[in-house]
Amino acid sequence: MNNLVLECLSLAKQYADGANSVQVLNDLNFELRAGELVAILGVSGSGKSTLLNVLGGLDEPTAGDVRVKGVSWSRLSASQRCTYRNESLGFVYQFHHLLADFNAWENVAMPLRIAGMSQVDAKSQALQWLDRLGLSARASHRPSQLSGGERQRVAIARALVREPAVVLMDEPTGNLDQGSAERVLSTLEGLRDLNTAFVIVTHDESVAARADRRLRLEQGQLVAIQ
Repeated sequence: MNNLVLECLSLAKQYADGANSVQVLNDLNFELRAGELVAILGVSGSGKSTLLNVLGGLDEPTAGDVRVKGVSWSRLSASQRCTYRNESLGFVYQFHHLLADFNAWENVAMPLRIAGMSQVDAKSQALQWLDRLGLSARASHRPSQLSGGERQRVAIARALVREPAVVLMDEPTGNLDQGSAERVLSTLEGLRDLNTAFVIVTHDESVAARADRRLRLEQGQLVAIQ
């Protein structure tokens, strides 16, 4: 069975910088399989966040193609992209981006509500995910009442609540102290029974060491780290 969930084909991305053109991604090829955890390292400005945005269909490549579960972003309209993204992808950022006026379970339930699920069923699923991530006692707390590590675990629950094929993570521990970061990483390791694949962009070698594969973004291409 082909368990390929994400692929990049000859991906390129350029930005205009005045009269010059800056090549951020250059003939980049990448494959990700179900259940795999891949870390992407690179120096600041190497294009890691740009790559994640292109992978997630949030930014257009200059050339090449990105396919999620065999579906090319280029073949979807803007509205189709939103629907497919909510169904097939999860996102976790350095800053949690939780909605301040909603409590933890309401934030986790948001993708389900957007998809049309009833509030009763969405709440039930959200609470199950918060329980799995050790946050049952914090389900009714708003983000301002949670620690940094708790907020990030709520964001992970929100990313996983629709059981997506891929979760894209941009420096998920970059804003946390060492103890909170370790708790988040342990949470990810506890999710290895899922069929979801994870791509973690990080500058932290200790975070990358927990991955199945480590890649470095250099001169617009991904290079395997032995």
